[in-house]
Amino acid sequence: MLETGSAAPDFTITLVSGEEFILSDLRGSKVVLFFFPGTFTPG
Repeated sequence: MLETGSAAPDFTITLVSGEEFILSDLRGSKVVLFFFPGTFTPG
């Protein structure tokens, strides 16, 4: 569990467009991460 204000662990994901998103590429910038469940999935 992360504490408020702590750094998020680095990760890489593939976007719908096929491009890779690497969190550490944004180091030094303010970032808001918003995760949500896929359409028609529980949760």
